[in-house]
Amino acid sequence: MSGEEARRCPAVLISAPSSGQGKTTVTAALARHHLRQGRKVRVFKCGPDFLDPMILARASGAPVYQVDLWMVGGDNCDALFWEAAGEADLIIVEGVMGLFDGSPSAADLAERFGIPVLAVINAQAMAQTFPAIAHGLSTWRRGLPWAGVLANRVAGESHAQILLDSLPPDMRWFGALYRGADVELPSRHLGLVQASELDDLDRRLDRAASLLASQGISDVPPEAVFTRRGTDFSPWKGRLKGLKLAVARDDAFSFIYQGNLDLWRLMGAEISFFSPVAGDPLPGCDALYLPGGYPELHLEELASNRAAMDGVRRHFESDRPILAECGGMLYLLEELGFGGASSEMAGILPGRAALTGGLRGLGLMSADLPEGTLRGHSFHHSSLNIGLEPVCRAKRQDRRRQESEDVFRVRRLTASYVHFYLPSNPEAAARLFAA
Repeated sequence: MSGEEARRCPAVLISAPSSGQGKTTVTAALARHHLRQGRKVRVFKCGPDFLDPMILARASGAPVYQVDLWMVGGDNCDALFWEAAGEADLIIVEGVMGLFDGSPSAADLAERFGIPVLAVINAQAMAQTFPAIAHGLSTWRRGLPWAGVLANRVAGESHAQILLDSLPPDMRWFGALYRGADVELPSRHLGLVQASELDDLDRRLDRAASLLASQGISDVPPEAVFTRRGTDFSPWKGRLKGLKLAVARDDAFSFIYQGNLDLWRLMGAEISFFSPVAGDPLPGCDALYLPGGYPELHLEELASNRAAMDGVRRHFESDRPILAECGGMLYLLEELGFGGASSEMAGILPGRAALTGGLRGLGLMSADLPEGTLRGHSFHHSSLNIGLEPVCRAKRQDRRRQESEDVFRVRRLTASYVHFYLPSNPEAAARLFAA
């Protein structure tokens, strides 16, 4: 291959036996450690998650993109990695769930791109079983590239030494993060607390990076080879030229794919951000995007910002495009409840929603909209009661599961629980937002 066709860059994929092992903490710590060593680090998130990339962007100082072989597509993942390899000294990928969980899995991604896997194992209350888990992960799939193992939530130096001594000679040890070292990242009902809400996030990241540095972690992993492939987006360049697109962005509306923003800008849209939580009115615009997030945690602020709600209603009544996803859709309802309290919302959609005690929707999704098929995912704890018939139902990527999510269409408003990844179908995205 010529230099134009392929690029080499050290790379590692952080995975684990399951969710909850501390992958994000370790990924962020490694990114911050190498950043402090003067390296340019690019971090990616395997799967559709929004919250982990917020932490990882802070840790690495660069935007974080999702890489998922189904939602994003293998060739487009190629393009994202290839572009990063041209500017970075190190690529770090955080896996999703357990190493082999899901289809496609983090292991599938590691195997396709030849990225070695570093396994994070929660070693709390564990000793000689630690190497058995590491051995199983490293040998379960023949040919899977492997980097080594890192222990998390370790009791102290003596515990770490027991774990290290138990490893076979050919299993590389990447060190340990200690329990109670004030590096854990707090969570809530949809996952990690958002980076913008953690006043001490940088201190936590620096502390975790220093712990790894104290154990001599300085080498970069082996190089992986990334080829230049992917969808040619040039036919859509300038497709939305001059379109003024308003995007809600604050702690209530923050689940935004960087890939969506990049696509809109490529198409020529002029993006302006506004904060309903902070009291901003809706800016003058031709189209509106209300992403998901945590509106239920900001009921009072949202309900008191009548200027934003009135502006959204006028925008809707003038038949201009709106895409409202998950929390953005809840904002358009008549009422939203959480924790025994409820507030009036914008009242554009005839219905109510309330947060429940458990997960009500989860999975990669595909929706056959009138404009074309778009892929994305849903993840929500709320239950919706709405007086509308759906224009279509988004179906799970895993066809063995029958769950679906309703997609509603009223005038130029499209609303659902699905978070759409717009580069999965640029033509449909252009039609959806065209004035």
